Amino acid sequence: MGGPGDPPEGTPEGVPGGGDEEYRSVVFDESFIRAARLQESSAQERMTDHAPAVRTRHAWARLSASRQLLLLVLLITMAFGTAVYMGLRNPYQEPRPPSAEPLRSTVVPLVPRGPVPGGPSAELFADSPAAHLRDGAEGINLPAVRRTQNFSEGLVMAALATAKEYTRKSALDRAVLLGGAARGVRLLLAPSQLDQFDRSLARPAADGQHAATGWVVRFDPAQIALADTVVRVGGAFTVNEVSPAALEVSADHTFVYAVRPAKAPDSARSSLFTVRRVMRFRFDRDDLQDNRLQVLQSYVQAGPETCSADDAAYLHPLLAGQRPGEDRRPGTDPYSTGASATALCGVLAPSAQPTPP
Repeated sequence: MGGPGDPPEGTPEGVPGGGDEEYRSVVFDESFIRAARLQESSAQERMTDHAPAVRTRHAWARLSASRQLLLLVLLITMAFGTAVYMGLRNPYQEPRPPSAEPLRSTVVPLVPRGPVPGGPSAELFADSPAAHLRDGAEGINLPAVRRTQNFSEGLVMAALATAKEYTRKSALDRAVLLGGAARGVRLLLAPSQLDQFDRSLARPAADGQHAATGWVVRFDPAQIALADTVVRVGGAFTVNEVSPAALEVSADHTFVYAVRPAKAPDSARSSLFTVRRVMRFRFDRDDLQDNRLQVLQSYVQAGPETCSADDAAYLHPLLAGQRPGEDRRPGTDPYSTGASATALCGVLAPSAQPTPP
């Protein structure tokens, strides 16, 4: 009878040491077992026929903490460099505004058909179309402000406010009107236009770019005095977005001044002098931030004057009782190709003058 560890039929014949001897070569020793990596499969893996018995560790997990940190810093540096490079070469970046253009100005004298009406300034204002205009800066009103596609309501308001300030200082400031310093006007200009402005006031020329009267309204103090501190004003502003980087504001205003001879007593008869001025201003985003503007165009109609008046430096009103006489329009030379090739002159409508009592 076999022992308790033997099979019922006894130890197999021909195998030394029994059945255990057959598998002795594949038995794992204790050191092999300790070194083995064992991992229990998940339920999902047990349901999959071809799931691996041991999951492979990712290469990132085999790196030390210091090497992981170094690699992360390297990746961040490369990403930042790529972003900077793409930003510099991005074809869809916001377009830059065009550089400031020089001012183009035109001054058109308006000639009366008869003698210039005269009298007390209050009566002249009351008996003329100026009666419907407002006094001074009260007549320079801003429109309702609305945002554009690329400019907020605040930026549009900033453009209008700067245009209004330029209009006020260049056409209502008493010192500027009488040929004095125009520092307040100059401070509102873009730096690229300062040289042109300075030359226009220092050496005025009727070349379409350097007429002082293209920038400001002013009279020769040796010839003209203001008979009234009140200037009647009426007009409007319009806003237009010309590009994603620039706004343009158009200002169309009429100014009516009461004037008299500079050396005449205060009791001398006054006359009215009317200036209609159409200005076009441009603003880029830097201009809006710095409260400045670019004056692109100035179109001025002024009268009563003579056709031969040289309005580059000052406007030259005809005073009470004066008439154009034998004044003739300046000739136009068709062979001249300069900026002043065409001399312009208009006729002042009788309805624009005060009605005689």
